[in-house]
Amino acid sequence: MNDRLSRLRLFVRAARTSSFSSAGRELGLTQPTASRLIAALEEDIGTTLFSRATRAVALTELGATYLVRIESILAALDEADHEARGTGELRGTLRVGTSSSFVLREIIPRLSGFLRQYTLLRIELVTNDRYQDLVTEGIDVAFRLGALPDSSAMACKIMHLPKVLVAPGLPARARSAHYALRPCSPLGDHRSGALIVNFLLAQRWPCHLSALASQLAITISEGATASAVAGLGIAASSETTVRAELATRRLVRVLPEWDFGSMEVNALFIGGKTTKPAAGAFADFLARGLRPPRGASVRRSGAPESVSVRPNQ
Repeated sequence: MNDRLSRLRLFVRAARTSSFSSAGRELGLTQPTASRLIAALEEDIGTTLFSRATRAVALTELGATYLVRIESILAALDEADHEARGTGELRGTLRVGTSSSFVLREIIPRLSGFLRQYTLLRIELVTNDRYQDLVTEGIDVAFRLGALPDSSAMACKIMHLPKVLVAPGLPARARSAHYALRPCSPLGDHRSGALIVNFLLAQRWPCHLSALASQLAITISEGATASAVAGLGIAASSETTVRAELATRRLVRVLPEWDFGSMEVNALFIGGKTTKPAAGAFADFLARGLRPPRGASVRRSGAPESVSVRPNQ
């Protein structure tokens, strides 16, 4: 593995795993060999790419800039190889960014089919309930809930998810003395402490709901769902986050006749030549898998059989 291209791939994996040993194992190298090859790359380009510590390594400022450029080059090479083979074969690493709830509820249950189809492809799921930066975090495709801010990225609308209010089902309801809503309005007799707020989601809800008092606030959707199941109050959620709990009656809908609107689900890509073929293939696979069964409450936006991206402007 002494050629420059192989060392660059090792550099990218070391940067993404913050570990020479982990990157080496992925590529069949020992930790000392991986460390030596990274050092040789640094000597070749005349700069330090990593700061070394006992347990981990981290990119220097120049290393972070170098990573962005190198990943773009490697993505272009992968695309050229993909087109030259003409077999539909995908390989390399695909980094997918999304929220913790969406990856647990929608992506992971469908992932085995995609991995069986593309056995040479490695997928990294980057999950949290904040928006990842596609460039600095090396995200090939991100799945975003809610309207997209303007950017230079490319987007494909996958579906719409209704917003719902949910409360503890029995027997948790008997333990919860906090929630009360009049059917005529979501503002009704809403008592302090009744609403479980997801910091990020609350910003995308109607103002009359976002302004309600709450005793518990949490930063992840799965945490808000678990809190509602535990009888701590009412949670504002997307339908996908609580679908299983509604089906088992661990949660029940509050004001089911009230329309709280819906959230778009979009696949977001870095535009131009840096978009990996695997990113479009994965978005297309997921879009087809998310098509709801007849009679389902989820309203899909009519995504095409093959993903077609548009400028997000």
